[in-house]
Amino acid sequence: MKLKIACLQMDIAFGDPQQNFDTVKKRIIEASQSNPDILVLPELWTTGYDLTRLDEIADENALNSLDFLQEQASLNNVHIVGGSVANKTENGFLNTMPIVNKSGETVHLYSKLHLFKLMDEHLYLTAGEKKGLFSLENRLFAGLICYDIRFPEWVRAHTTEGAEAVFVVAEWPLTRLFHWRSLLIARAIENQCYIIACNRAGSDSNNHFAGHSMIIDPWGEVIAEASEAEEILQEEIDLDMVKDVRQMIPIFSDRRPEFYN
Repeated sequence: MKLKIACLQMDIAFGDPQQNFDTVKKRIIEASQSNPDILVLPELWTTGYDLTRLDEIADENALNSLDFLQEQASLNNVHIVGGSVANKTENGFLNTMPIVNKSGETVHLYSKLHLFKLMDEHLYLTAGEKKGLFSLENRLFAGLICYDIRFPEWVRAHTTEGAEAVFVVAEWPLTRLFHWRSLLIARAIENQCYIIACNRAGSDSNNHFAGHSMIIDPWGEVIAEASEAEEILQEEIDLDMVKDVRQMIPIFSDRRPEFYN
């Protein structure tokens, strides 16, 4: 099965949800002109890392974000991996990735499992507790958020259940661009899956972000990569390649997990 992917690598207005909703709407309309099957947004696209004001600007139960993404998915006939949004819940603030299908239905909500202390996430956010597995077009995928990619066992927990592509959304800084590229390529090779990674561009008062959104095939070959600037990265993937690679080098059947702990 072939799917056309579009990653919306964009700058994010710090702490200004309305401006970000307006920008994302324009980007979705622009990207939809080429009829992608799946659109991908970056991490915390509604607010950026304005964590100290989450009580004012976070989206209560992600309802505004979900309404918006459901409408855009339906209007533009496209599945949306909705980056992530600051989600205000009764249990605290979550960094939540919404997945919405082209019928405008919410498929899954994944909240970031690993909080990144270097950006003070642990001071303001509550960690998620569920996997990022979801299904679109009768195929199984996974969604992960930024720091999650530094935990290979968390990625493997999804691919051992059959995920054929892993969507990664991020606000990854330019200072660690080498890590971004290396980790994503490694995750693709060791899991024999597509990695589709959408990072943000631009900067805030504390960080300059790397951009370099990437689409990587199951051999670890980078088949599309953005620059540091804002752009829409588009590429077609062929999910049938995942099965072929996994049959050629059968790492999943050769695993010996009884020795790994």
